[in-house]
Amino acid sequence: MNLWESIRVALEGVRANKLRSFLTTLGIVIGIAAVIAVVAVGQGGRALLMSEMEKIGTNIFAVYIDWRSDDPRTGREFLLQDIEVIKELVPEVEYLAPSSSMYMQVRGGRVNKSVQVMGTSTDYSHIRNLEMQEGRFFSDADSVGRRKVAVIDEELAREFFNNTSPVGQKVVVRGTSLVVVGVISKGGSMLEMGGSQKVYLPFPVYQSIFPWSSISSLEGSAVTKEQVDIAMGQTVKVLERRHNTAGRYASESMEQQMDIANQITGVMTAIIAAIAGISLFVGGIGVMNIMLVSVTERTREIGIRKALGAKRRDILVQFLIEAVVLCCIGGVIGILLGAGGAYAIAKVAGWPPLVSWWTALIAFLFSAAVGVVFGVLPASKASRLDPIEALRRD
Repeated sequence: MNLWESIRVALEGVRANKLRSFLTTLGIVIGIAAVIAVVAVGQGGRALLMSEMEKIGTNIFAVYIDWRSDDPRTGREFLLQDIEVIKELVPEVEYLAPSSSMYMQVRGGRVNKSVQVMGTSTDYSHIRNLEMQEGRFFSDADSVGRRKVAVIDEELAREFFNNTSPVGQKVVVRGTSLVVVGVISKGGSMLEMGGSQKVYLPFPVYQSIFPWSSISSLEGSAVTKEQVDIAMGQTVKVLERRHNTAGRYASESMEQQMDIANQITGVMTAIIAAIAGISLFVGGIGVMNIMLVSVTERTREIGIRKALGAKRRDILVQFLIEAVVLCCIGGVIGILLGAGGAYAIAKVAGWPPLVSWWTALIAFLFSAAVGVVFGVLPASKASRLDPIEALRRD
């Protein structure tokens, strides 16, 4: 019996026992569908995360104090003068801004709520690619003149002032009245806007409201993506020279954060896919079980085939092919269900589903491998049957 004849016989067996074949392959279907869906959703989520981080900018970096050091804090704080010196001495740095924030009750209109108040400079809007919905971001002149102005995000503007224009309205932070000069659009990166609601202040104004505050980090952007490492390294060196410290400042780029996020999401996807793949093992056991039952039911058939000249290898191959066909049918159904589930989940979550052809191919080959592995024992048992003993059985 050739290969195609063996496949035809296996398909006839599936058609003759539809319900049993369906229940046998159900574990394979669920396992393959789960793995396909998990991998596709994981890849889609990772792609969305990477694109959102790229929206912020792949050429940005941050420098902060390494508090793990045992040295005292004195002499290691950032100063506003540091920024001007760094921008002058490090040509690879395009923008550099101070950053300090805390949560505080802010009143706007008749609404009073806890939001994140951040002190920075006009460079911050360029570093983070902030899009203005209305008005403007505060300028260097606002910082130098210590003008009591503020920029708020779109969601906060809606809560504070309803449908009226926020520009020209006032918000109150710790008893200080500030004029809103701009509203940041939510159309930028979800990572930038997706956290807590924010109020941005010129750093000198922020420091006058919170006298105990200090610059917690410096955020900057390099002229090009390729110059980020140079910009970070030179910035740290300038700070170490100015503050007479060595090894006290740490730095991190957006590209490094993207690499870390990529690794974490990849590991999580692999772990969840491995857990989902356990059902493939359970499905394989089901296939082996039903094939053992099939050997018992078809004992006389095996005896007749051997009496007519079928070799042990022919019987072994026939039962292996039947197991593989069952698993491949389950694999195809599982791929279709998994891809459909991935698209549905991605549509609800709002990110792109990435069902790659190689994932589907691996899933299909894996289902075939399950058929071979779990079909060996029943096929081997069938091939070892003695034809005389087999023909005696009813």
